[in-house]
Amino acid sequence: MKKRLTQALGALLTMATMGLSDVYADNAVGLFTAHTLDWRVINDNVMGGRSLGNISRTEQFLSFHGALNTNGGGFASIRVAAENMLPSSANGVRIRIRGDGRAYTLRLRPYNSRISYWSQFATNKGEWLEVDLPFETFWPNWRGRRLNAPAITPTEVAELGLMINDGIDGAFAIDVDWIAAY
Repeated sequence: MKKRLTQALGALLTMATMGLSDVYADNAVGLFTAHTLDWRVINDNVMGGRSLGNISRTEQFLSFHGALNTNGGGFASIRVAAENMLPSSANGVRIRIRGDGRAYTLRLRPYNSRISYWSQFATNKGEWLEVDLPFETFWPNWRGRRLNAPAITPTEVAELGLMINDGIDGAFAIDVDWIAAY
């Protein structure tokens, strides 16, 4: 209880300082500003691919950008530790993004597992959107192959990621304002 109260107070303080209170939904239980998290880049070059993905930060958001190359891989991603980010009462993940019109994947990985769970979403070019991704929309997979595995629960999530793997060569760019559980 104390931990949730601390997280909620931290989210309220963040909203007040960032001016997000008018866009943040009433039923969310936590808010993490994306530019303050310790993201790392993992592209398909770990398996011989040629895609490029990078991050940059402003005072308001995180930008994930680069170029996808489907010859030898076809993905670029950013990932961050997500321990204690999603309380057990959460029904899904909500993100506020500004995209380029391409489709992206939110990726959740459980503790001590090679399996990850994916949920895809569309973006509108140049438009800020709040995207709700209920846990039941995430499917288990390993290296892009769908698996028959139990659904993921919020308390199992150890890592959160954002990935582009839409099969289209070329430049991509998505800005992430915040991530929340709802």
